[in-house]
Amino acid sequence: MSSSMLGDKAGHSMVQQDSLSMHRTTTHPHLLGPPPRIPPPLGQRHRRRDLSPKAGAGLMLSVLLGTPRVAMHPLRWITACVLLLHGCAMGQLPPTASARTDIRDCSMDPPYLPPTAINTTAQLAALRDTMRAHGVQAYIVPSTDAHMNEYIAERDSRLGWLTGFTGSAGTAVVTQDKAALWTDSRYWTQAERQLDCNWELQRTTWIESIGLWIQEAVPVGGNISLDPFLFSIDTWNSYSQALHGSGRTLLPIETNLVDEVWGDQRPLPASGEIYSLPTEFTGSSWQEKVAGIRQQMGQHVRRPTAVLLSGLEETAWLFNLRGDDIPYNPVFYSYTLLTNTTISLFLNETRLAAAARQSLQAECPGPLCVELLQYEQASTHLLHYAQGNVTIWLGTEYTTYGLYSIIPQEKLLEDSYSPVMLAKAVKNPKEQELLRAAHVRDAVAVIQYLLWLEKMVPQGQVDEFSGAQHIDAFRQAQEHNRGPSFQSISASGLNAALAHYSPSNGSSRKLSVDEMYLSDTGGQYLDGTTDITRTMHWGVPTPLQKEAYTRVLMGNIDLSRLVFPPNTAGRTVESFARRALWDVGLNYGHGTGHGIGNFLSVHEWPVGFQSNNVPLTAGMFTSIEPGYYRDGEFGIRIEDIALVVEAQTKHQSGEEPFLTFEVVSLVPYDRNLIDLSLLSLEQIQYLNTYYETIRARVGPELQRQQLEEEYHWLQRNTEPFPLGSAAAATATLGTLALASLLSALLSGLQA
Repeated sequence: MSSSMLGDKAGHSMVQQDSLSMHRTTTHPHLLGPPPRIPPPLGQRHRRRDLSPKAGAGLMLSVLLGTPRVAMHPLRWITACVLLLHGCAMGQLPPTASARTDIRDCSMDPPYLPPTAINTTAQLAALRDTMRAHGVQAYIVPSTDAHMNEYIAERDSRLGWLTGFTGSAGTAVVTQDKAALWTDSRYWTQAERQLDCNWELQRTTWIESIGLWIQEAVPVGGNISLDPFLFSIDTWNSYSQALHGSGRTLLPIETNLVDEVWGDQRPLPASGEIYSLPTEFTGSSWQEKVAGIRQQMGQHVRRPTAVLLSGLEETAWLFNLRGDDIPYNPVFYSYTLLTNTTISLFLNETRLAAAARQSLQAECPGPLCVELLQYEQASTHLLHYAQGNVTIWLGTEYTTYGLYSIIPQEKLLEDSYSPVMLAKAVKNPKEQELLRAAHVRDAVAVIQYLLWLEKMVPQGQVDEFSGAQHIDAFRQAQEHNRGPSFQSISASGLNAALAHYSPSNGSSRKLSVDEMYLSDTGGQYLDGTTDITRTMHWGVPTPLQKEAYTRVLMGNIDLSRLVFPPNTAGRTVESFARRALWDVGLNYGHGTGHGIGNFLSVHEWPVGFQSNNVPLTAGMFTSIEPGYYRDGEFGIRIEDIALVVEAQTKHQSGEEPFLTFEVVSLVPYDRNLIDLSLLSLEQIQYLNTYYETIRARVGPELQRQQLEEEYHWLQRNTEPFPLGSAAAATATLGTLALASLLSALLSGLQA
């Protein structure tokens, strides 16, 4: 799933991405990629169609004249032709008469709102009353929670409650007479569908833009407030800088004003059990992990006395614990303060399973005894600890300004990511095997789904929502499954152009043999987390659809088979996924990949291809997910999960071996959409080798589960592609182009 798609979920600074929680996805494609070509405003009532000149002329004349293309008065023909030629001279046809009804139009009188828009008048009125009571002229509301999660619990969905916008990344600012939402290109159309006309939509992610808007909306002397426990350190500093010298005051208020207005209507906290992960599904014991982190503390030049963990994945991974506080992510609300001699774990102790409590306290008293404290005590405990002769090591990406401000500056040791986050990113051999095994069973479920679609779509029996339900059900039947890893993206036709579209019951499109269909789904298994995207067409795709799909596939292949030096930053090689699209002037507006966990988050930082990701290292898992999206028409994405492994090269330069990727997603691509004439010989050979791997790994599992029809489907869809002369003719040029691009990109490699 495209991160951040965030996809990224590059082109924006780390601070800007963080300001909108853009770097935790995502998504999915949870990643901000190089800046996309800006499409026409989403509020525009008409869109261009891809028509041949002949068909386009006939349609436009018919629309303009309001009559059939026969028996027209000559003067009307002349008038129509003049208008048509004028449009052609301007480089486009005149707009069609078909207005979009799926997005708002606030320029109309009265404003037009689609059924998906939410009336927020009451929420805004109540918040403004509370702001006046606190002496606040502008209030900033992020999409994050206190742990900088990409996915958040319903209880923490303050932005969604206030605005009606449910995208995973956004920031709202409310004054006494204005309200605006900032989000990235993944969500522009979604925002136009969900916002009412109380809200301005700002199509940017820059904090400077928010600061300028605030200075125009708030007079000098005004207070701009926010909850410091919902903003990262970098984001706070960016707002402070944006408002510096403006005469406005950035004022933190620990009482969250949205929560105050939400009142007893706010959803209750999670109450599920917090449990230990069975030993067979862990890479090492929690005691071994604690010992490893303490060893890093002792080896650090600053000799920190403690490590503070705010990211929920960090605590869950460190202690081999799991919960269900965040949808699709088996984590629980917690903080950890790990010192050289003590371990303090802050959580709702009453929810801890007996076996988990026994595991954590089996060696009490002593340095491996975990002291259990209430979640709400974290700030007070940290304040008390920081008064001593201590140095506290933390990762700024997941620590809020509220916690950070408690610790005196001279007692801080700051890195972008904590040592736990970095240790978690590199899977040991057992964790690697667990993730591989999960992807084999996941492939079975996806193949079952693809076969089911082939049967049912021609009958007109499937819509987006029922499709999402079916893939979730197929996964649920697989061993060790614990549900989806994110809300399934099941998108047909124009909905697939929305990178993070998810259908709802009663408002989803029928799947059709005449449209593209994009399925971006994933599963949580005790042995690993999965995320895979396949795009398909059951009828006759247009030449553009087929070319675009093939070029997206070429980008996936080119990056997947790339060999690169050790310590290469992901952003250095990310362009290989875009080269085939760039060759013909196409691109995609999200990032190319994100890390993934062992029964943890589907978007796991700090792995990936963004500017603030760490260098790629053997043992890391990342998605590879290029795409192409044509607004209002169709969308394409091909996503696989890949493990960074040592490459087998003819020569070795330096002490460390070169690296490459091993793709662990094991589902074939849609043959109906592949134009073999565009592929090089090496690309076809790669596909054939990949299909051999799929047969070898997934075929036996299908037979073990007695899925004979699915087994024969797999055999048909993994037949080797012919190594034709057209492909061979392009091989040399393709190789030279790749070599040239690699040479240019690696000139500043070791970033």
